[in-house]
Amino acid sequence: MSPVTSPRTVLAYCRAGYENELLAELTAPAVTGDEPLITGAGAGFALAVAPDAAVANRLYRALTGDWPVFARQLLLVTEPLRDLPARARLSPILATAIDLAPGYQGVWLEHADTEDGKALAPLCRRLTPLLERALTEANHLHPERVALPRLHVFFPDTATAYLAAAEPKRTAPWPLGIPRLHAPRAAPSRSVLKLEEAIVTFLTSDERIRLLRPGLRAVDLGAAPGGWSWLLAQNGLRVTAVDHGRLAPIVTADGLVEHVRADAYTYKPPRPIDWLVCDIVDKPRRSAACIARWIRNGWCRHAIFNLKLPGKDRGTLLARCREEIEAALPPRATLHFRQLYHDRDEVTGCFRGRD
Repeated sequence: MSPVTSPRTVLAYCRAGYENELLAELTAPAVTGDEPLITGAGAGFALAVAPDAAVANRLYRALTGDWPVFARQLLLVTEPLRDLPARARLSPILATAIDLAPGYQGVWLEHADTEDGKALAPLCRRLTPLLERALTEANHLHPERVALPRLHVFFPDTATAYLAAAEPKRTAPWPLGIPRLHAPRAAPSRSVLKLEEAIVTFLTSDERIRLLRPGLRAVDLGAAPGGWSWLLAQNGLRVTAVDHGRLAPIVTADGLVEHVRADAYTYKPPRPIDWLVCDIVDKPRRSAACIARWIRNGWCRHAIFNLKLPGKDRGTLLARCREEIEAALPPRATLHFRQLYHDRDEVTGCFRGRD
């Protein structure tokens, strides 16, 4: 492996405007120890360059073991290929890819999720089949061999590319780290996409079958107009939707959703339930205190909830909310946060208690 293809840089994608929060996670002392890192960022991505490949590998494995809140995708990438000729980008990318790994199961060409980044989408679409064909001819592309890495090629601009031979189990399973979800026409609001993305992000396919099955009970705090309640009911759960506001008529049409007109923050369930979901537009500390109260009192076995973040000190505020909820966790429970694609200025949390 040449110096160009000896990966010593961690590359992470994020929502534009959250690069600083992401960089703070990539370089946190708990992850990096005392290793010196060179950092940088562009719109929608961040970079942490380690002094050598061994340090970079340790950093990458630590980060993928405890996924950063603000990262959509995490890759261990080569030195950038710069000044790629407009009419001959394929050759240097192909040569680097062949030197980087003995073979690949697939190829993803990617860009940042920004307006400038989206302008690179036609380039990625045009180059993908050409690179796939060239790798196949070089006996370097084997889709049937799932143990092989996936080739990622990230373009920050038209003349620069970073390459990664990524283990699929350590990466987000979607190009750009973005799941392609579509709200059903019957959905009462597009907010269903936030809950659906949280479900596919935090739960495995087996867990989704086991933990979102007909007959389980849920409470949706701040439910109106009822998108999250509706999605849970589509899975057969019986839902108590708590909100003084109106629900869309379709939400209660099948009888699985009961509308309780009450204050979401003071509501107490008559008995413990399986799932709490909450997407209240309010100060994050207030929402965090509510979630902590439900967990501490044993009112829910699991929860998915959103915390709205202001325009400054977002990382510090999130850390305080996390601390409050963690203090309420029972033994062997887990708590994870991610800023999802369908989130805006917010993050989604998932509490998992005993199954």
